[in-house]
Formats: sequence, structure tokens, C-alpha cells
Amino acid sequence: VQIVESGGGLVQPGGSLRLSCAASGFTFSRYDMSWYRQAPEKERELVATITSAGGSTNYADSVKGRFTISRDNAKNTVYLQMTSLRPEDTAVYSCNARLLWIGKKWDYWGQGTQVTVSS
Repeated sequence: VQIVESGGGLVQPGGSLRLSCAASGFTFSRYDMSWYRQAPEKERELVATITSAGGSTNYADSVKGRFTISRDNAKNTVYLQMTSLRPEDTAVYSCNARLLWIGKKWDYWGQGTQVTVSS
């Protein structure tokens, strides 16, 4: 199993970034996919989730209206489009794949990509 995030970097306040998460080694289309973030000295926060078929999404209140999660099951990739970025969005963003089935859970994580919002 491999999950690799990319697209992070330094951006000015008000700017945009698109994160990508490429997955392999499991049946991507069966898994709900999420983006989490963790800022220094803060707990990890769930940012956004998209269901396996892409029919439903959920967002943290702090990013609603600014971030959009999407997926391409043909490419085994999930995206996070981030707009109107704020300094408080600075964090390591990690991708998670989760499957709950017949009482079992499968949970995979990537290493994360750094997003820094600063002027």
C-alpha cells in the first residue's frame, strides 16, 4: 500500500493550492478518502471527506466554502482544492483512506505535505 501526497508549498494569504493524493496497492474505489491536517502543537484535524463513489462530501467548519475535495477513481487520486488561504491553514496535510466493512476497519495514511500560508 502506498499513499503519496503532493502539491504543498508556500503561498501568500488569499492564494490557492491544489493538493493531490495518489494511492496504490488497494482497491481505491472502495475507500472513503479524507484530508487531515496538523499544525505545530495542535491536534490533528479532519479537514474534508469524500465517500468511495464521490457522492457525498463533508468539511470542517473552518474550511467550508474555501476548500473542495474531489476524487478520480480511474486515477486512484484524491484532490483538495484550497482557495482564500489563511495563515491559520498552515499545517502538514495528510491523506487517509478508510474502509469499514463487516465490523473491520482498514486505515491507510500518507506521509503528508507541508502547506505554509505566509506573506
